[in-house]
Amino acid sequence: MKKIAIPITKDNKIEDHFGRCKFYEIHTFSEDNEIVDVQLLESDGKCGCKSNIVSVLVKEGVTFMLAGNIGDGAMSKLNDAGIGVIRGCAGNSADVIIDFVDGKITDNGISCVKHSHKKGHAHACNH
Repeated sequence: MKKIAIPITKDNKIEDHFGRCKFYEIHTFSEDNEIVDVQLLESDGKCGCKSNIVSVLVKEGVTFMLAGNIGDGAMSKLNDAGIGVIRGCAGNSADVIIDFVDGKITDNGISCVKHSHKKGHAHACNH
């Protein structure tokens, strides 16, 4: 079975920035590529590259992430843990997962380049 995570807002939209999401939807697929379960995982609210979300997703068996914008640090951590990432996703999470299954979504190749956070933790982002 494959599991795909999607960082979302409280309104089930793809979060514009991975590290700011409120929740992760985790979709579990059967061997026939049908969704058999959807789990909602609450985010700890920390920046994606500084949180423990990668280890949590690995523990949940996630092998793929469909994200809006994501920085190189978080993307590297996900990739190093065996979780593939597609960047540039937007809209309602239900529509995005269907488009992904139908092969209509590809990685946009753009990583975040600069963001500043209140606690002095800076990222770079080009969106």
